[in-house]
Amino acid sequence: MPTDFGSLILNETPDAVIITTLDGVVECWTNGAQSVFGYTSAEALGRQLAELIVPPALVEEEREVIVETLRCGVASYESMRQAKDGALVYVDSSSKLVRNAAGQPEYILWSKKDITALKVLRDAKLVEARFDGLLESLPDAIILANTGGRVVLANGQAHSMFGYPHGAMRGLPLEQLMPQRFRTPHVQHRNEYMRQPQVRPMGSGRDLYGLRSDGMEFPIEISLSPITTEEGTLIMSAVRDNTERKRIERTLQDQNAELARASAAKDRFLAGMSHELRTPLNAIIGFTGTMLMKLPGPINDEQEKHLRTVQSSARHLLSLINDLLDLTKIEAGKLELELAPLQCRQLIDEVLLLFGPQASQKGLALEFTSRGEELTVLADRRALQQILMNLVHNAIKFTEHGKVQVNLDTAQVSARDCVTISISDTGIGIAADERGALFQAFSQLDGGKVRQFEGTGLGLHLSQRLAALLRGEILFASEFGVGSTFTLALPRE
Repeated sequence: MPTDFGSLILNETPDAVIITTLDGVVECWTNGAQSVFGYTSAEALGRQLAELIVPPALVEEEREVIVETLRCGVASYESMRQAKDGALVYVDSSSKLVRNAAGQPEYILWSKKDITALKVLRDAKLVEARFDGLLESLPDAIILANTGGRVVLANGQAHSMFGYPHGAMRGLPLEQLMPQRFRTPHVQHRNEYMRQPQVRPMGSGRDLYGLRSDGMEFPIEISLSPITTEEGTLIMSAVRDNTERKRIERTLQDQNAELARASAAKDRFLAGMSHELRTPLNAIIGFTGTMLMKLPGPINDEQEKHLRTVQSSARHLLSLINDLLDLTKIEAGKLELELAPLQCRQLIDEVLLLFGPQASQKGLALEFTSRGEELTVLADRRALQQILMNLVHNAIKFTEHGKVQVNLDTAQVSARDCVTISISDTGIGIAADERGALFQAFSQLDGGKVRQFEGTGLGLHLSQRLAALLRGEILFASEFGVGSTFTLALPRE
């Protein structure tokens, strides 16, 4: 039979039996201590007991226990300690002061029993009476855990979500419900949260994944709510399976990526085709101009009529291609503007001179009014000219009788001092139900009379986009059958 019963008891007892010096340095570490806390004897000997197993928030509590042991000879408590892997362990602990042959204090003998399962059971009985029926009625998976990170209570939805038989989740470490790669970081996050527990709404935390009992992972989001009970603080987590939402997100991301590729391909196509089309169109316009000037030789009236039709159509097509190219550049963020101070009157005169023949041909008066002073804006000359040309062209196109008037003035627009250029006409006007689509690309008014006018619906859309790039905006007012006024407002220099 063995003769050293003391060593046998120390090594075989399942509880952690530890001997430390009076200031807490480990002198003896049994097999039970290794089983409870995870440290081997070689790892523990010579180190402070508090450094090994006491959570930072409970260090002061440990000091008070040592003081009481030294003063009274014994002490006992029930509290939480930390294992080597970071897991929190509930222990029922007692300490006794050991004296030497001379009666002087020499060591402290510690006995620590792991009561984690017992604590879970106590907590479960406490909360089952209060919450069990309520939790089962909730649509989300609900898990109640104690501050040691153990499941105290889980409703049927939680058991179903994680693939456990009813009641089998009780006592599980929360980390067992997530993939291995999340467990160590989660212990740290959980311990930090337990120091200052607070309500955390669904979706506000980190991206997490759950782990079913069969080893399958699935994305989840959780909310956290601390609950105070007689046995301490519990944390209630509502868990949602995000598998379907993540699938939809991935699908949308794939679709967005595909749309982006299609848009880029479209931009490349339009840019390439616009360049390729403009070259022959410029040649057509140039050669028809040469023939109309009769430089190669005389032409008759019928030939001149046909040539002017060719030239007009080519110019219209070139204008459309230029608009498409500009829109493509704006969409791609590649339209380069050269901002400089511009005198508005001079630019307006140039536009009116360009459209004078077109207005005269329709018998329309093309007038200009101004407040008298010279007004200057900081803008890109080509962009501003294109906006004015589009607005004046539309006014003449949709007016059969009367006049088109351009007015230069200043006004407060959107709480800014602005230069305003208004183009008013006495044309067909715009019906109220058609105004919402006025600035949309490729949109044209649907009124029966309006459809007689050619156009692509790009002019106003492009003008609005260009105005925005110049930090301005286009406003309009219209009365159906009476006329319209479009106003370009640009901030003063």
